[in-house]
Amino acid sequence: MNRKGKIRFYCFLLLMAAAIVFTLPVNSIAKEKKIRLSYSIFFPPTHAQCKAGVAWAKEIEKRSNGQVEITIYPGGTLTKAPQVYDGVVNGISDIGMSCFAYTRGRFPLLEGLDLPVGYPDGKTATRIATAITKEFNPKEVQDTKVLYVHAHGPGVLHTKKKAVQHLADLKGMKIRSTGLSAKIIKTLGALPVAMPQGDTYEALQKGTVDGTIGPIEVLKGWKQAEVIKYSTDIPDIGYTTSMFVVMNKRKWQALPDNLKKIFEDVSAEWVEVQGQAWDDADAAGRAYTLAKGNKIFSLSAAESAKWKTQVKPILDDYVKKTTSKGMPGDKVLAKIQEMLK
Repeated sequence: MNRKGKIRFYCFLLLMAAAIVFTLPVNSIAKEKKIRLSYSIFFPPTHAQCKAGVAWAKEIEKRSNGQVEITIYPGGTLTKAPQVYDGVVNGISDIGMSCFAYTRGRFPLLEGLDLPVGYPDGKTATRIATAITKEFNPKEVQDTKVLYVHAHGPGVLHTKKKAVQHLADLKGMKIRSTGLSAKIIKTLGALPVAMPQGDTYEALQKGTVDGTIGPIEVLKGWKQAEVIKYSTDIPDIGYTTSMFVVMNKRKWQALPDNLKKIFEDVSAEWVEVQGQAWDDADAAGRAYTLAKGNKIFSLSAAESAKWKTQVKPILDDYVKKTTSKGMPGDKVLAKIQEMLK
């Protein structure tokens, strides 16, 4: 090979090397670039729902082969419960879990998820909450990527000094409640006092409130069995509190398609995982409070029918308010009731 031939040959090799450097390695590096995300959860780290959220994050990391790394901030350490959603919108955290009800009026259509329609358990409530949110996809949540929604088992009334077995027993009692559960308490004749779960133990302990309404899991998950003595099952008006798991929209849109699929696949699976976690926590809360000598009452059939009639105006009011603003509240309620059947 003459001198010119050698030069041409070496130039060819250089061009080939450049092609490899500027194509394959770039793609490879892009695939391997670690994506670090923050996740704000309002539950304390010991709570079953925080643990389920941590397991979700670990599963994302596992299926992405470590490309995604999610740092958990439990117990409201990054954003407090009422600020979690807007914290995700504004990029304070990349992912967030909290209750729609903690920001009253922020989610008018999805308030329908919490109506006292007789949810039997957490798994059913979680399935329905996720399905309704995805099907109707209201404007109120379109500023984030909704990954999934979960919801606790039927709300139970917990009181400190006086057992509640009749509507008349509630008159004048101060009951901790949030969102639509506050409306339920008011309609039943008691005085609603709004506060997140994290503040309830101290409020009960100090006597700031006479009781609280929430799933029976709070008696163990939030240690409230230590500061109450009585619980009243109210299955015919079993409401829930729905909780979002959402992601910052810009962070979501920046994910490559293969990672988006992982997030969506794992989130779909966690509807069952999180719902079962609620039911397991309810069973544990029931056992925990009974072990402490606390009592659980059930309403008689006649009394339960009275409570159901008493709260019906809440359902009617929800439909009236949403439809008057052009939102399909009537369809949301009808769909929930259909799914309950």
